[in-house]
Amino acid sequence: MIKALIFDFDGVIIDSESPELQVWQEVFAEHGRELGLDLWADLVGRPRTHFDLYSYFHQHIDPAADIDALRLERRARVITLTEAQPVLPGVQDYLHRASAMGLKVGLASSSSGGHVRGHLARLNLLGYFHATKCFEDTDTHKPEPGPYRAVLDDLGVTADEAVAFEDSTNGVTAAKAAGIFCVAVPNPVTCHLPLDHADHRLESLADESLERILARANGAKPK
Repeated sequence: MIKALIFDFDGVIIDSESPELQVWQEVFAEHGRELGLDLWADLVGRPRTHFDLYSYFHQHIDPAADIDALRLERRARVITLTEAQPVLPGVQDYLHRASAMGLKVGLASSSSGGHVRGHLARLNLLGYFHATKCFEDTDTHKPEPGPYRAVLDDLGVTADEAVAFEDSTNGVTAAKAAGIFCVAVPNPVTCHLPLDHADHRLESLADESLERILARANGAKPK
């Protein structure tokens, strides 16, 4: 019986993936170059420490760039765009229904706690979550299962009692490695990534009720 829901944050609760990609693409375009989606695809869902795109830019695009200034300007632009992003369709309904049904709710993210919890507080969603694990809260990160296992421990549930919602290849890999039934809900950035290893796929959480997702998970056979 499913007792808990575990959400990724970026790209699942708000589309913070698109602003990140858009601003980097703008930076590359200013130098007459294109940021390839093949490079970006491997970064989605991973912590920022996995690959230093600023160093890559400095080495391969503009060796004369003032990286400190670029970092400040780019982050300010990303923050402005991200703060304009609404909660993605279906998310609030899932959280309301989970609360009404007595389900525990957790969050597993590769982003910083300030970013994740700050946006959740801004959107009046933080109170729905019983456990949040962000970059600084775990020793390993997606696609490793560590963040999901940490959330399961905090919630006091087993892997077969939870459902995960992810938007990226790395995120789905992490949830499945933890033994959790995973629903892929891609966004415009991740919709072309390989997500076939998820147990179920939705274009939006608004497309299917939470009750139906729970029925799928409760009736699912282990892969």
